[in-house]
Amino acid sequence: MFSFFKKKKIIPHIKLSGVIGNVGKFKQGIDFASQEEIIKKAFSIKKAPAVAISINSPGGSPVQSHLIHDQIRSLAKKNNKKVLIFAEDVAASGGYLIACSGDEIYANQSSIIGSIGVIYSSFGFTELISKIGVQRRVYTAGKNKSTLDPFMEEKKEDIERLKNIQLDLHKDFIDVVEASRSSKLKKESGIELFSGEFWSGKKAKELGLVDGIGNADKILKEKFGEDVVIKKFEKQKGWLARKLSSENHTDKVISIMEERSIWQRYGF
Repeated sequence: MFSFFKKKKIIPHIKLSGVIGNVGKFKQGIDFASQEEIIKKAFSIKKAPAVAISINSPGGSPVQSHLIHDQIRSLAKKNNKKVLIFAEDVAASGGYLIACSGDEIYANQSSIIGSIGVIYSSFGFTELISKIGVQRRVYTAGKNKSTLDPFMEEKKEDIERLKNIQLDLHKDFIDVVEASRSSKLKKESGIELFSGEFWSGKKAKELGLVDGIGNADKILKEKFGEDVVIKKFEKQKGWLARKLSSENHTDKVISIMEERSIWQRYGF
């Protein structure tokens, strides 16, 4: 009868931020176990027509990326909800794979988008240990158990085996992107979309990797009205985790260095 009795629309907003994978009990990051219940709760709001998800991640574990992507798609279908993805600084590699769980993807014009590829990196210490007089003693059951040991010379067959695994993972990644973006991808652009290259949000829109430019608040208000209620869902760091991580300085420094090395692939 009266317009002020009209209920406002509620849009759950999930925040996924950090490197994807098992980052440790007392470290921040994205993995399926820590996000599963948060994602379920967001999709359980019955009257919400959509779920918004902000992603700020340079990637990480392919398995964790797939698990989170698949859960989002499964719950979206089960609860008949549209999924709107918003890339922040970076949605690259596994971060972009999760983004492909969205019906629509938005980014800032300066966001880093893409990196549809697979990477493995390591070091070789064979000359170092010989210089300092250290002997490497490894005993295995199974001739391939010491594949790519950094203290041994590389073997051609080990590299080929790793390459084959990478090709399988890359194909899985490509299949997810093509299933999600289908006709939206601008393959006729002459740019190889699946080479592992990454682009700005503006260029990603031209290539069909994202649907539009804009942040979550702006887009959600445009779609659902200025009075939309955005209910945030985000993993919180507990008191014990904050206490222990602040006291273990060595562990904290190593963690920062590991995360930083992944972020720095994209200039951050």
